[in-house]
Amino acid sequence: MEKKYRILVINPGSTSTKVAIYENEQEVFLQSITHSSLELERFKHISDQHDFRKQVIETMLRDKEISLKEFDAVVGRGGLVRPIPGGTYQVTNKMVEDLESAEWGEHASNLGGIIAFDIGVECGIPSYIVDPVVVDEMEPVARISGLPDLNRRSIFHALNQKAVARLAASRMGKKYSEINLIVAHLGGGISVGCHKRGRVVDVNNALNGDGPFSPERAGGVPAAQLIELCFSGKYSEPELKKKLVGHGGMVAYLGPACARSRSTCRFGEDRRSG
Repeated sequence: MEKKYRILVINPGSTSTKVAIYENEQEVFLQSITHSSLELERFKHISDQHDFRKQVIETMLRDKEISLKEFDAVVGRGGLVRPIPGGTYQVTNKMVEDLESAEWGEHASNLGGIIAFDIGVECGIPSYIVDPVVVDEMEPVARISGLPDLNRRSIFHALNQKAVARLAASRMGKKYSEINLIVAHLGGGISVGCHKRGRVVDVNNALNGDGPFSPERAGGVPAAQLIELCFSGKYSEPELKKKLVGHGGMVAYLGPACARSRSTCRFGEDRRSG
């Protein structure tokens, strides 16, 4: 008889924390916890949200009468670690240090590995990340930006894109490694990736400015005007970065309420019908 492994899965996003429970490959529980901008703005750094988000998860599981002691492993959404190929990686102390210091960048997904490791240590079970946002499988030509000083970077929603790509391949009766796809992720950030036989060979940097603007990110903006803004003296470097990621996109036009209730925020006219 096949052993049944019970796995806790944690997916921190910019405005939510999704929690799921799997028994082997079968999903048996799913809960999405929404966080308002007002809740999160009190934290200076994303890593400072660690205790808050962990407590929210533990409270929700306790309310559902689910004990952390019943799990065989815990998996967190992979964050900004050093660029690595897609796959599954065990969380280590060094990885947690990198995520907490934001050495490779700051994003809500950093909390996935941190929280998973914390729970894993407490419960004596292994912790992992899968297809982190820094999955880098780009071909050399895709790194050319137009300025030799600036190489394009691979930072995107790798976990969701690869999961959707595998699902699409399965529905086509093929393996992910056999087909070519264009996959778009639409969330707090937007990424569009070119998948070539199981590798994401080109994708916009969905965190640091490439691609379309999204609910919370400015996306590609007029370069010369951005340079002028940088030297205007109106904003510090951290303030400008926040304007691009977190306070950009639709939030910049419609205000923080848009992030708290995307379903009722419309840019321009009401488009509920389509």
